[in-house]
Amino acid sequence: MKITIAGIGPGSADDMTPAALRAVREADVVVGYKYYFQFIEPHLRPDARCVDTGMRRERERAEEAIRLAQEGNDVCVISSGDAGIYGMAPLICEMARELGLADLEIEVVPGISAFQKAAALLGSPVGHDFCVVSLSDLMTPWEVIERRIRAAVEGDFVTAVYNPRSSGRYWQLPRLRELFLEGRSPATPVGYVRQAGRDDEEVHLTTLEELDPEAIDMFTVVLIGNSQSYTADGRFVTPRGYYRATETEGASGVGQQIMMRSFATIERELSRPERIEPGHKWALLHAIHTTADFEMERLLWTSGGAVEELYEKLSSGVVKTIVTDVTMVAAGIRKGALERLGIEVRCYLHDPRVAEMAAAHDITRTQAGIRLAASELPDALYVFGNAPTALMELCRLVRRGEARPAGVIAAPVGFVHVEESKLMLKPLGGFPRVIVEGRKGGSNLAATLVNAALTFNDAAELRPGRDV
Repeated sequence: MKITIAGIGPGSADDMTPAALRAVREADVVVGYKYYFQFIEPHLRPDARCVDTGMRRERERAEEAIRLAQEGNDVCVISSGDAGIYGMAPLICEMARELGLADLEIEVVPGISAFQKAAALLGSPVGHDFCVVSLSDLMTPWEVIERRIRAAVEGDFVTAVYNPRSSGRYWQLPRLRELFLEGRSPATPVGYVRQAGRDDEEVHLTTLEELDPEAIDMFTVVLIGNSQSYTADGRFVTPRGYYRATETEGASGVGQQIMMRSFATIERELSRPERIEPGHKWALLHAIHTTADFEMERLLWTSGGAVEELYEKLSSGVVKTIVTDVTMVAAGIRKGALERLGIEVRCYLHDPRVAEMAAAHDITRTQAGIRLAASELPDALYVFGNAPTALMELCRLVRRGEARPAGVIAAPVGFVHVEESKLMLKPLGGFPRVIVEGRKGGSNLAATLVNAALTFNDAAELRPGRDV
């Protein structure tokens, strides 16, 4: 007694494996859903018997296949795609076990699944870890399906969606889209293929935000990318990592890969990342990566388009100099990016004139350093990571018209005058401002916010660390 359960692929004769064709040709009886017989008819033996049934008659087909096999027939049960993926294989295996038919030989012949065919038509969207979810709740409670969807989002899996929509199942796909948008960028690539491998095949590429559930039906497979997926030249690609590893060997290598993974992790854990303006998010990712403090979501404040404007000024040569309040800030700014853009970093703290000025005017050295810097470099980018008095001094000079900074990054840290210094800066207009509100801050935080502005051109691909 033998049953061969063969996956006949998504529909095209070119996508049927030699093993599946052989199983069909050698069978005395072929059992399957009647719609699929059109794909195998040319390969049947002239004397082969066909047992076809309608939709949702899987159990009936399995029972008939087992009965015919027990009568001594060589039976082939056909299933579209791969017989083991939402196909007949598990049903027949379970039924044979329930009936105690240990002597029934069962062979499963794999086939090309619909999601594999769809993926090939779209490009290479399943190049990394992926999962497959069915939205049919006929045999699986919706609460279980939703839990699995949430796990796919949390795990950053590329996700193939089967049974996405039908006349009676109209709300499940919109709900899936809603769940994915909670943890994935609206720009995430999405591809969907209708009737993959068949004459009326349709291939579509869109984004998670633009996905229209009304365009999907039960003959469609949907593929949703992960945080690294992208589209290029009409192809949907999920990188495996080989190209990026080779590309970065001469730069920051493993270090950059770790940073990229860290930034991707932070982005997933942000509250509604899709609602955060790109420049602000790029600065926020840097801030959280440096501090491991998600309170930065609340504390980081940027004036409208500040990071983008700073990048334009730095990359175009409008800003040639960055002035820092302390040398520790200067030490943390990426030297490769500075060299690439031709930018100098100055800190006046140890200038001999600063000590004299501080003593003469009874002010702090950092305050004197900013006063001297403003007299020589009034239109530089000013960055504060330590001294609130220095920031207060710059605010005073701006209000008096003695300084016109290209921008200010303010992250002084401490307990005395720190919050006030930031509040003094916030309402000043005419230049971009990036502020870490409250008591928190520090030289490392100020430096990483500069790095965010220097490398904003890498924000779309989450590629921190290229310039080190």
